[in-house]
Amino acid sequence: MEELERKIEEPGFWDDTEVSQKIMKELKGLKDFVLTVEGLMKSHEEIGILIEMAYEENEESLIPEISEEIEAFENCYEEVRIQTLLSGEYDKDNAIVTLHAGAGGTESCDWANMLYRMYSRWAERKGFSVEVLDFLDGDVAGLKAITFQVNGENAYGYLKSEKGVHRLVRISPFNAAGKRQTSFASCDVVPDIEDDIDIELNDDELKIDTYRASGAGGQHVNKTSSAIRITHLPTGIVVQCQNERSQHNNKEKAMQMLKAKLYLLKEQEQAEKVSDIRGEIKEIGFGNQIRSYVMQPYTLVKDHRTNVEIGNVSSVLDGNIDLFMNAYLKEQNKEAHHG
Repeated sequence: MEELERKIEEPGFWDDTEVSQKIMKELKGLKDFVLTVEGLMKSHEEIGILIEMAYEENEESLIPEISEEIEAFENCYEEVRIQTLLSGEYDKDNAIVTLHAGAGGTESCDWANMLYRMYSRWAERKGFSVEVLDFLDGDVAGLKAITFQVNGENAYGYLKSEKGVHRLVRISPFNAAGKRQTSFASCDVVPDIEDDIDIELNDDELKIDTYRASGAGGQHVNKTSSAIRITHLPTGIVVQCQNERSQHNNKEKAMQMLKAKLYLLKEQEQAEKVSDIRGEIKEIGFGNQIRSYVMQPYTLVKDHRTNVEIGNVSSVLDGNIDLFMNAYLKEQNKEAHHG
């Protein structure tokens, strides 16, 4: 790291702004990681001293303080351990997340909206920012679909664990009879790959449509058709962007998203010889879910891949999903080593 710091002081190094920004971002990440590890070592030392003091002086009053310190140490240690598992090529990148409501009308649209809130709250807790790229409102409430970008260190590394179908069981607020209802929504995640991806795209393989961006009405309604939808005909992959002000910028962002999806598809085909970019996503319905969120008749969130479960559904829907993400990353790491 010292050598890198010396190098960036050399004349002419900063001429390429893009490269210099990338390196500074990487350097900051490394420095933060080192500071965290140093903090852990210091905490470990301090806990040892406290235990020694309590033992020598037979001081039982120190036990609550020691327990608190150990818990904080374990949480921080676990966070560092998970960061070391995020070593995939694009794990450090920002993430582009797309949520689609499954069959079930208003109920599923509301569920897609609840998931969007859950990921937004999770991002907020991590100190990440969220930027909506495209959305389609539900007819009555919620969202039929939404694409948003999560910006932050390792955003893709964490969020790739959320790819799949999410199932909700609750008493529907939209049903006067108060019946229990099951809703589904799918989540797809790709990295926001900033480098130019070496993927060839032929014009005759692309269907490009323009449409008016959604808006809240009044002055925010987009009078021009600046939003872009690109369909890759050979695979059926569809990407959309309406966030940028100009049609050109929306097209550029949509092409970037398409290339990222095709790149992941190519990687997946090589690894698993499958042709579906969504991996675990098949049909948005029964039998394909990665996680279930049950609110009635009991409360439970269970991940079907790792069997991790938690009874506090409202806490999970408020963004406390690290437990599930971490378990998935550990599982994947185990599989990679045994594979």
